[in-house]
Amino acid sequence: MPDGQQSHRHTPDVLGPARIGPVPLRNRVIKAATYEGRSREGLVTDGLIDFHRRPAAGGVGMTTVAFCAVSPEGRTDRHQIHMRRDAVPGLRELTDAVHAEGAAVSAQLGHAGPVANPLSTGMRALAPGKLLQPMSMRRTRAVSEHEIRRIVRDHADAAVLAAESGFDAVELHCGHNYLVSSFLSPRLNRRDDAYGGSLENRARFLREVARAVRDAVGDRLAIIVKLNMDDGTTGGFWLDEAIPVARWLEGDGSVDALELTAGSSLSNPMYLFRGDVPIGEFADAMPRPVRLGVRMFGRFLLRSYPYRDAYLLDGARQVRHETGLPMVLLGGIASKPVMDQAMREGFQFVAMARALLREPALVETIAAGDREDSLCIHCNKCMPTIYSGTRCVLAEPARDDRASGAPG
Repeated sequence: MPDGQQSHRHTPDVLGPARIGPVPLRNRVIKAATYEGRSREGLVTDGLIDFHRRPAAGGVGMTTVAFCAVSPEGRTDRHQIHMRRDAVPGLRELTDAVHAEGAAVSAQLGHAGPVANPLSTGMRALAPGKLLQPMSMRRTRAVSEHEIRRIVRDHADAAVLAAESGFDAVELHCGHNYLVSSFLSPRLNRRDDAYGGSLENRARFLREVARAVRDAVGDRLAIIVKLNMDDGTTGGFWLDEAIPVARWLEGDGSVDALELTAGSSLSNPMYLFRGDVPIGEFADAMPRPVRLGVRMFGRFLLRSYPYRDAYLLDGARQVRHETGLPMVLLGGIASKPVMDQAMREGFQFVAMARALLREPALVETIAAGDREDSLCIHCNKCMPTIYSGTRCVLAEPARDDRASGAPG
């Protein structure tokens, strides 16, 4: 019987040992992928290593490195890591540092597609068809079927490099309207070939990527899919389509777990984050010519959604009821009672990001019984710091490891 069904009879201890695919974890808490802003020219820096060493030392079961692009044009920004042989030594140093603290480590793999910024990468952004890229105000180029096959191979090759670099798992980024997610969206994907039209066709790219990665790494790595269940946009991918896609992934046998997410980096990023909208801080982080535009029009892109604990639970619960795949609950996980609720609801893992930016040792603090709640106030002022080194502004001073990009 799948773990997802066993959980109805036995509620696991979120701080007790677990297994995700072939990987043993000391607990069920995962540091979610959050773009770190600490890579340069596509390579690991000491700052990136320290960024992941701290939550590992603070007690998480696994930390996730974001965002590792599988192709050069698949980066959101030129500084972002892309998986190639030159990156392996630095990645190995990072995974060794995390393992030394007793945690596992995952690489978030993906292709930014229409979210890529061609003004930074110097390469035209790819998408299912011609779309207006908001960062550059330039049109994307429709990816060909030949390029789709190449990008599928790129995912498999990147997973092999992740294994060689010492990673325990890979997270395939299929959310936020990055390339694979944009193919799932009926709003963005208007193709009339084998990759467009019906849901089965729109999901073909995702299933081919997951299958290729599984065939390439076998059981050497755990494979997690980060899947949108709601784009947060009219006419976008939604729960009624996420459920059959989850079932197909389970039937394909290519995935060890699902992490459900929401929102679109193209048109509605705050739908994922919830809480305060730091428009002024975003404007201050932008180049001078862009600053005024962000102050004047930022509220139209950065819409406000109130924060509440476990804010993705209602949708994720519906997917969980329809699949036996182990599932990771993301979104508003910031206290021990919410983690325990996730376990009672039948989720096998929880993922948190902002709470660990505020307190890298939060899991250790909770395990020691010192406190059950995070100090994070969901002000989201951490979000604009991706351009100067992602951090909680209430806990850390500004850093000098400057690299721009976008959150995972």
